[in-house]
Amino acid sequence: MTARLKVKQVRSGIGRQKNQRDTLRTLGLKRIGDVAVVEDRPEVRGMLATVPHLIAVEEVD
Repeated sequence: MTARLKVKQVRSGIGRQKNQRDTLRTLGLKRIGDVAVVEDRPEVRGMLATVPHLIAVEEVD
């Protein structure tokens, strides 16, 4: 079974670079406080590394 990560948007994407806003949207985050549960895969880790200053990440059992 693949591990899963809970990603929460904690800061706004307004005024950020377009690729960062697009990354938030791809992760399923639209506004501050939104939470998405995603699989822990290399491509998702890369997206999380693009916007670490806008999100909080924790592992889900």
